[in-house]
Amino acid sequence: MKLAPWQAEAFERAIAAHAHGRLGHALLVCGPPGTGKRGLAWALAGALLCREPTAQGACGRCRACQLFAAGTHADLHRVEFETRDDGRLRTEIIVEQVRRLAEKLSMTPQLGGACVAVIDPADAMNPATANALLKTLEEPIAGRYLLLLADRPGRLPATVRSRCHRIELRAVPPGQALSWLCERGCEEATARQALALAEGSPGVAVQLMESGALELARSTAQDLAALARGSENPARVARAWLEGDVSRRVALAAMLVREIGRSRQDRAATSAIPEVGALADLTAHVDFPKLAAWFDAANRCRDLLATPVRAELLLGQLLVGWNEIATAR
Repeated sequence: MKLAPWQAEAFERAIAAHAHGRLGHALLVCGPPGTGKRGLAWALAGALLCREPTAQGACGRCRACQLFAAGTHADLHRVEFETRDDGRLRTEIIVEQVRRLAEKLSMTPQLGGACVAVIDPADAMNPATANALLKTLEEPIAGRYLLLLADRPGRLPATVRSRCHRIELRAVPPGQALSWLCERGCEEATARQALALAEGSPGVAVQLMESGALELARSTAQDLAALARGSENPARVARAWLEGDVSRRVALAAMLVREIGRSRQDRAATSAIPEVGALADLTAHVDFPKLAAWFDAANRCRDLLATPVRAELLLGQLLVGWNEIATAR
């Protein structure tokens, strides 16, 4: 996988540090969502496992690289959300996972080279899990590497952060993000719209475009506009949303309202999404705090939709709330 320019810069610094013996055994790869932490972490993992590494990273030819590319490298370990007994994914990395990992790292690597473990997302470790990881961090074994991925590194205990070599990806400059998307074959107008919805995150923008979310966002904006005009009924809109991916609909509605708020704060800015401009005109009389409150309500609604609640009632209340603030004078 070819790294984006901002990923490549961080990768080259890490590889140079490794070549000079300055790379820590524990790497905290962190940064905002959509900046490419996982791609960077996997590139680093491949380079660390490679038996014939070059100045540019993994050679791509040795047996270790071939196994890594196939996803069957015996000395690559992943710690992710596990499935619970009821079939649902956990929302935390638990102690037992870290203890099992410590046992694996204590064994001799099967291929005789390095051993790499990726904990993703590391900021989902609960306090007990983080404490269990400390022993592994405090007693490093040569040739063993831990890669911790985190959107919110501040959630990790200071005792964990202080023992990690930090590799941080920062928010990508708008011009660089747009150029990168266009180089990937995206039309500029579409790329601008996706970046607007994604708060400038190129990775999130790609997900929005590849999933067809942009068209769904336009449809969602039209529904919100109809409610703001009073030409549509919240109950009918709720029923229509429930026929599809309702969680995504609500998430996109929250993104659209956030974009309205952004353009409201920066009066000189014009949204890349035409539907947002129309929505902003329709809701020009709505106080910013009310928009912010509805944005929060939409995010809470999305979270609750994953629980055993009456979705039609929950969604109906949310859209009635939008109708009330958007049509109030």
